[in-house]
Amino acid sequence: MQLTAPATTRRTGIRDTDGMAVASFVLGLLGLLVLNVFLGPIAIVLASVALWRGTSRRGRAFLGLGLGVADLLVLVAFMQADSTVSWSF
Repeated sequence: MQLTAPATTRRTGIRDTDGMAVASFVLGLLGLLVLNVFLGPIAIVLASVALWRGTSRRGRAFLGLGLGVADLLVLVAFMQADSTVSWSF
């Protein structure tokens, strides 16, 4: 009976969490420009899961988390400026 996961599965899991950290960074950055109401929360969730699982790319995960929050703050700022539920150029 084997108590630990095989090495290939563990390596794949680490690679997945690193990918989540990078994806949260990219989506958070992209969310500053377009679709911040959708991409911001997705970036926050991906960064949180990557940090919770112990990614080796903690810096990118924290940047993704910060950019996801910034996406939502930009959305709120534009909503307050326009006095509407959405914003446009």
